Amino acid sequence: MFGAKFRRQHPIGSYIVDFCCPTLRIIVELDGGQHGEKVDTRRTAYLEAQGYRVMRFWNNEVIDGLEGVLEAILRALDG
Repeated sequence: MFGAKFRRQHPIGSYIVDFCCPTLRIIVELDGGQHGEKVDTRRTAYLEAQGYRVMRFWNNEVIDGLEGVLEAILRALDG
């Protein structure tokens, strides 16, 4: 949809993001219990400085509410 093609495990600088649509500059990150707010804040700031919009979802959001996660991503793709 919208010509969006996502790459999985895509490198950007010294980071490897979960999913990236380079043409629309959107990153989707799936976070589990191993993620720390301080590290994620620094990572997100770097990625945003590179011109990307970063969307973060907890693993349980994907498992328990996949439809809502997909709707949020579609809204981001639309504009």
